Amino acid sequence: PYYVGINQNLFLEASLHSSDRSLELFLDTCVASPTRHNFTTRSYAIIKNGCVKDPTYASYYSPHRHILRFKFNAFQFIRSNPEVYLQCQLVVCRAFDYSSRCYQGCLQRSKREASS
Repeated sequence: PYYVGINQNLFLEASLHSSDRSLELFLDTCVASPTRHNFTTRSYAIIKNGCVKDPTYASYYSPHRHILRFKFNAFQFIRSNPEVYLQCQLVVCRAFDYSSRCYQGCLQRSKREASS
């Protein structure tokens, strides 16, 4: 566990350990949950489909494509234990492959119209 106070900046770094330096990382989804076993029922999306959902989120420059750095403010779920669990999904792409998921960025799904 990592201990941090409410509203303090929580800095994270993910790195890909590979000898292939032409690979890069993309943060697709990062979700917080009050339990370690369920990231769907009572969850809070920080990033979803590459789209920023948390206003305290910020990405940071990394001199290497295989290292990803970001931060958000620590929080606690109401009426829950003080623990917050984080689950992030990262995508590995070939650098400069402009058709890859890494270069698509935020994918917003269009809502369907409900018929009467």
